[in-house]
Amino acid sequence: QVQLVESGGGLVQPGGSLRLSCAASGIIVSIWAMAWYRQAPGKQRELVARIINGGNVAYETSAKGRFTISIDNAKNTVYLQMNSLRPEDTAVYYCNADSPPFLPWGQGTQVTVSS
Repeated sequence: QVQLVESGGGLVQPGGSLRLSCAASGIIVSIWAMAWYRQAPGKQRELVARIINGGNVAYETSAKGRFTISIDNAKNTVYLQMNSLRPEDTAVYYCNADSPPFLPWGQGTQVTVSS
């Protein structure tokens, strides 16, 4: 049974940093094309960063230069390091496959950027 469990969110001031984790079971993340998504209140879910075959990465425009997606093969976990956070980064963050068919969605982790 596939399960994705996101963690690491929280309340941070503008300019701060967070590292999100997505622990996977039932799949090997390094052989999937994985991604981080976020959904802000009243907005559609959007893809923030993707990693393909454990190495090739791509970012949504506002995330470039601030966010880094990576995989720890030993822990079967996908990470999203977020630096220089802005209030507009406030959202619930999820990980999943980078395109359909999607895996079962986890509960997400709330990121709030506010002073």
